[in-house]
Amino acid sequence: MNNSSVSYDFDVIVVGGGHAGIEAAYAAARMGSKTLLITLNLDKIGFMPCNPAIGGIGKGHIVFEISALGGLMPKLCTQTYLQARMLNTSKGPAVHGLRLQIDKHAYNQLSKRMLEKTENLTLAMGMVEELFIDDQNQVRGLRTREGADYLAPTVNLTTGTFLNGLMHIGKTNFSAGRQGDEAVVSLSHFLMKLNLKMGRLKTGTPPRLLRSSIDFSKLDCQQSDNLEYLFEFHSHKVTNTHACYIARTNEKTHEIIRKNLHLSAMYSGNIKGVGPRYCPSIEDKISRFADKTSHHIFVEPESASSEEIYPNGISTSLPLDVQKQMIHSIVGFEQAVIVRPGYAIEYDFVMPDQLTHWLEVKKVPGLFLAGQINGTTGYEEAAGQGIIAVINAHLKVHNKEPFVLDRTQGYIGVMIDELVRLGVDEPYRMFTSRAERRMSLAQCSVFMRLADKSYQLGLIDNAMYENIQQEKDLINSTIAQLRAGNNNTELLKLLGDEQLCKEKVLETLNQQAPDRVVQAIVAQIRYEPYLKREEKEIEKSKVYQNLEIPDGFSFDDLPGLSTELKQKLGKHKPKTIAQAMLISGMTPAAIGILIFKIREYRHTYKNISPALQS
Repeated sequence: MNNSSVSYDFDVIVVGGGHAGIEAAYAAARMGSKTLLITLNLDKIGFMPCNPAIGGIGKGHIVFEISALGGLMPKLCTQTYLQARMLNTSKGPAVHGLRLQIDKHAYNQLSKRMLEKTENLTLAMGMVEELFIDDQNQVRGLRTREGADYLAPTVNLTTGTFLNGLMHIGKTNFSAGRQGDEAVVSLSHFLMKLNLKMGRLKTGTPPRLLRSSIDFSKLDCQQSDNLEYLFEFHSHKVTNTHACYIARTNEKTHEIIRKNLHLSAMYSGNIKGVGPRYCPSIEDKISRFADKTSHHIFVEPESASSEEIYPNGISTSLPLDVQKQMIHSIVGFEQAVIVRPGYAIEYDFVMPDQLTHWLEVKKVPGLFLAGQINGTTGYEEAAGQGIIAVINAHLKVHNKEPFVLDRTQGYIGVMIDELVRLGVDEPYRMFTSRAERRMSLAQCSVFMRLADKSYQLGLIDNAMYENIQQEKDLINSTIAQLRAGNNNTELLKLLGDEQLCKEKVLETLNQQAPDRVVQAIVAQIRYEPYLKREEKEIEKSKVYQNLEIPDGFSFDDLPGLSTELKQKLGKHKPKTIAQAMLISGMTPAAIGILIFKIREYRHTYKNISPALQS
């Protein structure tokens, strides 16, 4: 296709109506690009095939950043949640995580309605089979199986688990993108023909249970928290929520699973894809944590309009008859009816180290990728990539410089940096521990942190921007007043008592202070020493980046490092601190421990220059 002969139908085309696709299409249209969203089934836009929950530790931070960038997911959440909880509240506000249980049917229906009402956005149904690529390897549009051709200078692929998807239940497997939906095979083959490096990953779900068949009196009840804010900037009082429950596996459950492991698709050799480390199947849990006699199951509703219950924590690809035995061995589930079997699904993805930091394929200008096609897991990670990818598609169309969210500016930046710099060898999931500057990336500061850039990009309007600036001014002036009346030691002592702190802040403000304002004030004062320490650790890492890691050095004996980091160090075997710093999830604190232990390792002293020994 010759450039001069192209007359474009759209500025931006988004392929896929999942969570990455929703954010991409919504943002592109609101920024002013003429946008097309094409998906297999218009009635399944925003559908949640796994647990209908959004947020959590790390993941919730991403949703707050999507909110600050004017995204759709937070708006949908406010109108469709069933339960709201703030996780990790025993720790500082930097690692709190808002998690909402969502009504999957209401979310799905509202997603479609919101997109249908969005100006500059056209929705279309179809299966994309090939892309149009010109002589300069630039994308120019696409063709569907149904015979429709759509032309645009940018295409955003957000294909989820649909690329060459294969579903497994026991020894049975069949082509599918998820339960009830067909796989997309031709597009996967087309991407391979572009000489893109591809891989294979796996995910799965548990069986769904009939609500009326569960004995909830035998389970532990979890109610909502009394919250004044959700993911949006404006306040929202949590009301009319639904209870969730906790069940537990037991030794009988584990024995049933162990006895039938050979029938699981994961252990029979039928599945080639790599599964998620942090959301493993129940078969994986029993095998990897053989010493544990029980695992939690979070028993959560899927919708207020449905009797289906999601037993979060027992994803499985065991045969259906074994799934029934397993379920009936659990206290409270003795009479439970399985209405949908659990299954595993494997699918193709594109190795993300072939992308730029603005999520454009390096060798195919105009082609952007977001979501599980990049090797990530989760609705939140997908949505975060979707909004960044399409911001840059829009900027490309208008001949503007790309927008890169740095890893010091947000968790979305951390995620993208690690994907494109390091690639993936397992499905990527966000945790707060991945961010070396998490003290400055707290939920309570996200709107102030991203408001300027969001406003410049046209993602938030004047009124929203002014409201954020007013809150920022209020926080800064209150901190100044508190500092004027107390020295730092007195302030830290004061802010160590949450109730006393709130009373003091309210007294200083002489008004009712929103929770987010109080949290931001506390965080800025309490974290000041830690922020300075983070800066020191980062500087220390720079000084010691050429420090060699000696042969024979054991990464297993490093105190304070997670099992994941020890495993990654052992796998990659970095030769220097600089190489260790490139490993996904390595924080300045972890690097500091590594430096200390290397310098303590007496056999290395002769190889270290005097300057580095000081």
